[in-house]
Amino acid sequence: MAYLNLLPWREAQKKQQQARFMTTMTAACVGSFLLVFTISAVYSSMIEGQDGRNNYLQGEITILDQRIAEIKQLDEKKKNLQKRIELIAQLQSSRNLGTQIMDEIAKVTPAGVYLTNLEKKGPSLLLVGKSESNNRLSNMIRSVEASELLTTPLLEFIEAGKDDTELLSDFKMHLMVKGFEAVQGASSQSKPKPAKPAKATKANKAAKADKAGGTK
Repeated sequence: MAYLNLLPWREAQKKQQQARFMTTMTAACVGSFLLVFTISAVYSSMIEGQDGRNNYLQGEITILDQRIAEIKQLDEKKKNLQKRIELIAQLQSSRNLGTQIMDEIAKVTPAGVYLTNLEKKGPSLLLVGKSESNNRLSNMIRSVEASELLTTPLLEFIEAGKDDTELLSDFKMHLMVKGFEAVQGASSQSKPKPAKPAKATKANKAAKADKAGGTK
Protein backbone atom coordinates (compact mmCIF):
# COMPACT_ATOMS: atom_id res chain seq x y z
CA MET A 1 0.00 0.00 0.00
CA ALA A 2 1.49 3.40 -0.99
CA TYR A 3 1.96 6.26 1.53
CA LEU A 4 1.43 9.88 0.58
CA ASN A 5 3.50 12.67 2.21
CA LEU A 6 1.01 15.35 2.89
CA LEU A 7 3.50 17.61 4.84
CA PRO A 8 4.57 20.95 3.18
CA TRP A 9 8.03 19.66 2.22
CA ARG A 10 8.50 22.10 -0.61
CA GLU A 11 8.30 25.05 1.74
CA ALA A 12 10.70 23.38 4.17
CA GLN A 13 13.17 22.69 1.37
CA LYS A 14 12.88 26.29 0.21
CA LYS A 15 13.56 27.54 3.72
CA GLN A 16 16.59 25.30 4.01
CA GLN A 17 17.93 26.63 0.71
CA GLN A 18 17.38 30.20 1.85
CA ALA A 19 19.14 29.47 5.12
CA ARG A 20 22.15 27.93 3.31
CA PHE A 21 22.25 30.94 0.92
CA MET A 22 22.22 33.41 3.82
CA THR A 23 24.93 31.45 5.59
CA THR A 24 27.05 31.39 2.43
CA MET A 25 26.55 35.12 1.86
CA THR A 26 27.35 35.92 5.47
CA ALA A 27 30.52 33.83 5.33
CA ALA A 28 31.50 35.52 2.03
CA CYS A 29 30.92 38.98 3.50
CA VAL A 30 32.85 38.16 6.63
CA GLY A 31 35.68 36.65 4.56
CA SER A 32 35.76 39.66 2.22
CA PHE A 33 35.81 42.02 5.18
CA LEU A 34 38.63 40.11 6.83
CA LEU A 35 40.57 40.03 3.56
CA VAL A 36 40.10 43.76 2.97
CA PHE A 37 40.98 44.53 6.58
CA THR A 38 44.09 42.37 6.38
CA ILE A 39 45.25 43.97 3.11
CA SER A 40 44.54 47.45 4.48
CA ALA A 41 46.44 46.66 7.67
CA VAL A 42 49.41 45.33 5.68
CA TYR A 43 49.54 48.39 3.41
CA SER A 44 49.09 50.74 6.36
CA SER A 45 51.98 49.02 8.12
CA MET A 46 54.13 49.33 4.99
CA ILE A 47 53.22 53.01 4.64
CA GLU A 48 53.99 53.69 8.29
CA GLY A 49 57.31 51.89 7.94
CA GLN A 50 58.21 53.89 4.83
CA ASP A 51 57.17 57.12 6.55
CA GLY A 52 59.40 56.22 9.47
CA ARG A 53 62.33 55.54 7.15
CA ASN A 54 61.65 58.81 5.30
CA ASN A 55 61.58 60.73 8.57
CA TYR A 56 64.80 59.06 9.66
CA LEU A 57 66.48 59.91 6.35
CA GLN A 58 65.20 63.49 6.54
CA GLY A 59 66.61 63.84 10.03
CA GLU A 60 69.97 62.44 8.92
CA ILE A 61 69.98 64.77 5.92
CA THR A 62 69.34 67.72 8.22
CA ILE A 63 72.21 66.65 10.46
CA LEU A 64 74.50 66.26 7.44
CA ASP A 65 73.50 69.72 6.17
CA GLN A 66 74.39 71.19 9.56
CA ARG A 67 77.73 69.40 9.53
CA ILE A 68 78.44 70.56 5.97
CA ALA A 69 77.69 74.15 7.03
CA GLU A 70 80.03 73.74 10.00
CA ILE A 71 82.73 72.30 7.72
CA LYS A 72 82.35 75.28 5.36
CA GLN A 73 82.70 77.66 8.29
CA LEU A 74 85.78 75.77 9.46
CA ASP A 75 87.24 75.93 5.93
CA GLU A 76 86.68 79.69 5.84
CA LYS A 77 88.32 80.08 9.25
CA LYS A 78 91.20 77.90 8.08
CA LYS A 79 91.68 80.02 4.95
CA ASN A 80 91.59 83.21 7.02
CA LEU A 81 94.14 81.79 9.44
CA GLN A 82 96.37 80.71 6.57
CA LYS A 83 96.16 84.19 5.06
CA ARG A 84 97.05 85.74 8.43
CA ILE A 85 99.94 83.33 8.89
CA GLU A 86 101.24 84.11 5.38
CA LEU A 87 100.85 87.85 6.02
CA ILE A 88 102.70 87.59 9.34
CA ALA A 89 105.48 85.60 7.64
CA GLN A 90 105.71 88.20 4.87
CA LEU A 91 105.78 91.03 7.40
CA GLN A 92 108.52 89.32 9.34
CA SER A 93 110.53 88.72 6.18
CA SER A 94 110.02 92.34 5.08
CA ARG A 95 110.95 93.87 8.43
CA ASN A 96 114.25 95.03 7.00
CA LEU A 97 112.89 95.71 3.51
CA GLY A 98 114.17 99.29 3.39
CA THR A 99 117.68 98.22 4.29
CA GLN A 100 117.53 95.37 1.77
CA ILE A 101 116.40 97.77 -0.97
CA MET A 102 119.25 100.20 -0.28
CA ASP A 103 121.76 97.35 -0.19
CA GLU A 104 120.40 95.89 -3.45
CA ILE A 105 120.52 99.29 -5.18
CA ALA A 106 124.14 99.65 -4.13
CA LYS A 107 124.85 96.22 -5.62
CA VAL A 108 123.19 96.87 -8.99
CA THR A 109 124.70 100.34 -9.42
CA PRO A 110 127.93 99.90 -11.40
CA ALA A 111 130.98 102.15 -11.34
CA GLY A 112 130.46 105.25 -13.45
CA VAL A 113 126.80 105.66 -12.41
CA TYR A 114 126.06 108.19 -9.67
CA LEU A 115 122.67 108.54 -7.97
CA THR A 116 121.57 111.99 -6.90
CA ASN A 117 118.00 111.26 -5.81
CA LEU A 118 115.99 108.20 -4.72
CA GLU A 119 112.22 108.25 -4.26
CA LYS A 120 109.92 105.42 -3.20
CA LYS A 121 106.16 105.40 -3.95
CA GLY A 122 104.58 102.12 -2.91
CA PRO A 123 106.25 99.32 -4.85
CA SER A 124 107.86 101.77 -7.29
CA LEU A 125 111.32 103.29 -7.00
CA LEU A 126 112.50 106.38 -8.87
CA LEU A 127 116.22 106.75 -9.41
CA VAL A 128 117.68 110.04 -10.62
CA GLY A 129 121.37 110.43 -11.30
CA LYS A 130 124.20 110.81 -13.74
CA SER A 131 126.08 108.31 -15.88
CA GLU A 132 129.40 108.39 -17.63
CA SER A 133 128.05 106.46 -20.63
CA ASN A 134 125.04 104.58 -21.93
CA ASN A 135 126.87 101.28 -21.51
CA ARG A 136 127.00 101.87 -17.76
CA LEU A 137 123.23 102.21 -17.67
CA SER A 138 122.82 99.09 -19.80
CA ASN A 139 124.91 97.15 -17.29
CA MET A 140 122.78 98.54 -14.47
CA ILE A 141 119.55 97.47 -16.23
CA ARG A 142 120.91 93.94 -16.71
CA SER A 143 121.87 93.79 -13.03
CA VAL A 144 118.37 94.87 -12.02
CA GLU A 145 116.80 92.20 -14.25
CA ALA A 146 118.98 89.55 -12.57
CA SER A 147 118.20 90.85 -9.07
CA GLU A 148 116.05 88.82 -6.63
CA LEU A 149 114.52 91.92 -5.04
CA LEU A 150 114.23 94.47 -7.87
CA THR A 151 112.46 94.05 -11.19
CA THR A 152 110.98 95.85 -14.22
CA PRO A 153 113.66 98.49 -14.90
CA LEU A 154 112.33 101.28 -17.09
CA LEU A 155 114.57 104.08 -18.29
CA GLU A 156 112.41 107.18 -18.58
CA PHE A 157 115.02 109.35 -20.25
CA ILE A 158 118.73 109.96 -20.66
CA GLU A 159 120.22 113.15 -21.98
CA ALA A 160 123.69 114.60 -22.23
CA GLY A 161 124.79 117.43 -20.02
CA LYS A 162 123.74 120.92 -20.94
CA ASP A 163 127.30 122.15 -21.16
CA ASP A 164 129.67 120.79 -23.79
CA THR A 165 132.35 120.42 -21.13
CA GLU A 166 130.14 118.19 -18.93
CA LEU A 167 130.89 114.49 -19.57
CA LEU A 168 128.07 113.02 -17.48
CA SER A 169 124.56 112.36 -18.80
CA ASP A 170 121.43 112.86 -16.72
CA PHE A 171 119.01 109.93 -16.46
CA LYS A 172 115.85 108.92 -14.68
CA MET A 173 114.94 105.26 -14.08
CA HIS A 174 111.93 103.48 -12.56
CA LEU A 175 112.16 100.17 -10.70
CA MET A 176 109.67 97.83 -8.99
CA VAL A 177 110.12 95.94 -5.73
CA LYS A 178 109.16 92.25 -5.93
CA GLY A 179 106.40 91.11 -3.56
CA PHE A 180 105.84 94.59 -2.15
CA GLU A 181 102.09 94.68 -2.89
CA ALA A 182 101.51 91.32 -1.17
CA VAL A 183 103.30 92.54 1.95
CA GLN A 184 101.99 96.08 2.19
CA GLY A 185 98.60 95.56 0.52
CA ALA A 186 99.27 98.53 -1.71
CA SER A 187 97.10 99.04 -4.71
CA SER A 188 98.61 98.74 -8.12
CA GLN A 189 99.79 102.06 -9.41
CA SER A 190 100.04 103.36 -12.93
CA LYS A 191 103.12 102.46 -14.87
CA PRO A 192 105.72 105.19 -15.45
CA LYS A 193 105.79 107.05 -18.69
CA PRO A 194 107.90 105.54 -21.49
CA ALA A 195 111.35 106.83 -22.09
CA LYS A 196 111.67 109.98 -24.11
CA PRO A 197 114.25 109.77 -26.89
CA ALA A 198 117.17 112.10 -26.44
CA LYS A 199 117.69 114.80 -28.97
CA ALA A 200 120.11 114.03 -31.76
CA THR A 201 122.35 116.97 -31.04
CA LYS A 202 122.68 116.09 -27.36
CA ALA A 203 123.28 112.43 -28.16
CA ASN A 204 126.05 113.43 -30.53
CA LYS A 205 127.55 115.62 -27.84
CA ALA A 206 127.42 112.70 -25.38
CA ALA A 207 129.14 110.43 -27.91
CA LYS A 208 131.86 113.00 -28.49
CA ALA A 209 132.29 113.37 -24.74
CA ASP A 210 132.64 109.57 -24.35
CA LYS A 211 135.26 109.48 -27.07
CA ALA A 212 137.12 112.34 -25.47
CA GLY A 213 137.04 110.57 -22.14
CA GLY A 214 138.32 107.36 -23.79
CA THR A 215 141.27 109.13 -25.43
CA LYS A 216 142.22 110.67 -22.11
